[in-house]
Amino acid sequence: MMFEELSVGLAKSVSMVVTEKDTALAVGSGSLEVLATPKLVALMENAAADLTDEYLPPEWTSVGFLMRVSHVAPTPVGMEVRVEAELIEIDDRQITFMIKAYDDCDEVGIARHERFIVERKRFQSKADAKRHTRKKNS
Repeated sequence: MMFEELSVGLAKSVSMVVTEKDTALAVGSGSLEVLATPKLVALMENAAADLTDEYLPPEWTSVGFLMRVSHVAPTPVGMEVRVEAELIEIDDRQITFMIKAYDDCDEVGIARHERFIVERKRFQSKADAKRHTRKKNS
């Protein structure tokens, strides 16, 4: 493995208090004033990304490419949601996390998330080059 600092078992917790702008109603993913699934997914991904970045040299980062998530219980506005991400597998530059989310009452979500370690400048340059490329069939 090229990033010896990363190891299976590393973990990180992050949390947020659900506000009105975090609800399914506000983000357009539903009609209720409960934590929106896209907001939960973002918090889960944030925990994994932050954990990874703590152990990578500055010129490297990680990008998410797969998230299998179950959002199993609602969380109302005003309640805190805590996410715990654990690194469970490393395969060269591909890393896998098990992520669980809790509010004050329940487990509210679980996910398996995969990320790929990339060189920042090279990845950004590849993305930026798309601005100058047009599909010929468009």
